[in-house]
Amino acid sequence: MRKLGKSWPIFLTLAALLLVLAVACGEEGEETRTPGDTPTATLAGTPTPTSALEVPGITDTEIILGADCPLTGATAAVYATIPQSTNAYFKYVNETQGGVCGREIVYKVEDSQDDPAKAVEAVRKLVEHDKVFAIVGSLGDVPHPAVWEYLNENEVPDVLCSAGSHMFGADPEGHPWTVQMLPSYKMEGIFYGRYISENLPGDKVAILYPNNPMGTDGLAGIKEGLDPEKNEIVSEQSVTPGATSARSEISNMKSAGADLAVLFLDPGSTAYVIKEADRLDWHPQWFISYLNSDEIMFLFVSPQLMEGAITFQALKLASWTDDPAVAEHQRILREYGGPTRPTNFTIYAQVLAETAVEVLSRSCDNLTREGLLDALESVQDFHSDLLLDGVNVSFSETDHTGLQTGRMLRAVVEDGEGKYEYFGPLYVFEGE
Repeated sequence: MRKLGKSWPIFLTLAALLLVLAVACGEEGEETRTPGDTPTATLAGTPTPTSALEVPGITDTEIILGADCPLTGATAAVYATIPQSTNAYFKYVNETQGGVCGREIVYKVEDSQDDPAKAVEAVRKLVEHDKVFAIVGSLGDVPHPAVWEYLNENEVPDVLCSAGSHMFGADPEGHPWTVQMLPSYKMEGIFYGRYISENLPGDKVAILYPNNPMGTDGLAGIKEGLDPEKNEIVSEQSVTPGATSARSEISNMKSAGADLAVLFLDPGSTAYVIKEADRLDWHPQWFISYLNSDEIMFLFVSPQLMEGAITFQALKLASWTDDPAVAEHQRILREYGGPTRPTNFTIYAQVLAETAVEVLSRSCDNLTREGLLDALESVQDFHSDLLLDGVNVSFSETDHTGLQTGRMLRAVVEDGEGKYEYFGPLYVFEGE
């Protein structure tokens, strides 16, 4: 979702200053894993190793991984810190543990600019020129649909992708080489729907969403999670990505008599909507996507307007500086070239990197692309110290989404400052 409203440029500028950005998955093994008998790449050119015995991206001393992420452009001010933090953890593992499988991890990140065409260029370069072993942690719901067919048809591991569209983890049979790290927006919507019907029966619901997979997945989730006998959806409003105003949609939700509003929007757009609703003298109970769960939000929306807003997350918060795992995360960022300001995005990035190291360590006896995927699908209940108690990362041959559990967060005001606090039980996805 691109920007909504005039507050977005301010958000990006301030976020860029605060985060201090350093802007700085083929060959198969003996067995193959294919979605069809004779796949044809969407992108021209099938990468071929120079020797039938060679595994791309694996040398005697290195494991070369790649990712396409927005390093420049409108979304980079927030999201470029994710690959930067992932790489910092890989550098830490290289220095303190000698890498993985006796090899150092090399992480090559190409700039997608959050654009599908740029993502195609970036992934082709990584696969065909740089000969990466796997694509690890590619980021973005907008660009990733342009490349995942190519990666699957060429049997390149496309693992731990940071994209929330439900399709990326829900089709291990048709797209066996793609594995999603994030909980999908559909899962998030189901959790919000369940919470609303369990705790706010009778409240009328409005939903504002972009007309893209993020929005349609979230909308489908809300409808699945809500009990229609307890809560009525009185307004469904969609916005076009890149629209400069949502005033009429907000007014429609208010006029429909909604008591609460669910926003499947990115941070800049969420900030705009909450402030615009205040100008219209409408103050519903807000539910905002987990994309907004970092406390940087309180720099762009006053704590008083954000107070009571509910979101969702699975991570320890970057503000928990007394927590040993968070303190260690901050040290790793500081000493290995990570962003200067830890956030929930950098916390997530390290969890992703820790999961990648765990998967690689399980594949040392079969360091092939097929071996990597088999190792990944063997991961059950992997726990990082940066995850909440009870939250683990699991995969299987039939389930390609790693994180499917979390808790609700509520925005509170303490001594005039805004912060998030966890509350309530763990929510666990129980769908397909």
